[in-house]
Amino acid sequence: METDVGGGCVLAGGDSAGLLAEFRTWLDRERGLSPVSVRCYCKQAMAFLAAVGGPGAVGGLDAGQVTAFMVNHCRDRNSWSAKAMVTSLRAFLRFAHATGRTAAPLAGAVPAVAGWRLAALPRGLSAGEIGRLLAGCDRETAVGRRDYAVLSLLARLGLRGAEAAGLRLGDIDWRAGEIAVTGKGSRTERLPLPAPAGEALAAWLTDGRPACESRAVFVTVRRPYRQLTPEAVRQIMGRACERAGLERRGAHRFRHALATEMLRAGASLPEVGQVLRHRSQLSTSVYAKVDQNALRPLACPWPGAGR
Repeated sequence: METDVGGGCVLAGGDSAGLLAEFRTWLDRERGLSPVSVRCYCKQAMAFLAAVGGPGAVGGLDAGQVTAFMVNHCRDRNSWSAKAMVTSLRAFLRFAHATGRTAAPLAGAVPAVAGWRLAALPRGLSAGEIGRLLAGCDRETAVGRRDYAVLSLLARLGLRGAEAAGLRLGDIDWRAGEIAVTGKGSRTERLPLPAPAGEALAAWLTDGRPACESRAVFVTVRRPYRQLTPEAVRQIMGRACERAGLERRGAHRFRHALATEMLRAGASLPEVGQVLRHRSQLSTSVYAKVDQNALRPLACPWPGAGR
């Protein structure tokens, strides 16, 4: 029997469902995580429970079993998937110890995933690809106007998917031409609303968005009207890629494209970080690799090239 544990975690068996529901509440109240993070942690914990034999096996776990699970789980998985499990499993094991389900703290038995910060180049989108993604939206329909507005905000302002999904009607200041964006750490910052994105928003709000009680900017177009989730924004991006004939790409590609274009236009790294609302300069420093104008003076001549 399958039971839906709030946040989209579907489990087999009432005991697992009850444990995961309690874990979800702990993450929300004790850790203050966002609903998106809670769903991710819950999903990873569900996989762990299934692998070790269910909730009844948690009390008998030892460090060796935890490490062995991670080694087996990470085979043939990329680093991002492995890191998601590491973070989630550590949280679950801390919860299990805090609630008396394990006698010893086992979070330390979860091995870290090897990784090198700033090792990869940020992968953005070309201007042509962005144009195709936007042009593929059928703006003669309500869905098309909504999706076009979502993609426009991602492309013009570099919003994260969760930030676009979380926009409220009161966040738009039409007179000032600004939009209030609540990002990571629940920080709210005001950004100028570019004319193309503003026009796309206006078209959706005046001739697309259904009249409903929700104060969210982006909602479903069929009853019952619900606020779009970050997952729905990813689906909008996925459908746009299919229409444009591109392989499926994440919404973050728009952020990378915006940062790269700003650097090419002469913006500094601090300015890029301000637009993307990075809390740490280290997050912005990855874009130094694509700032060819700044890197060119640092390049050393090839030995013997002048002979």
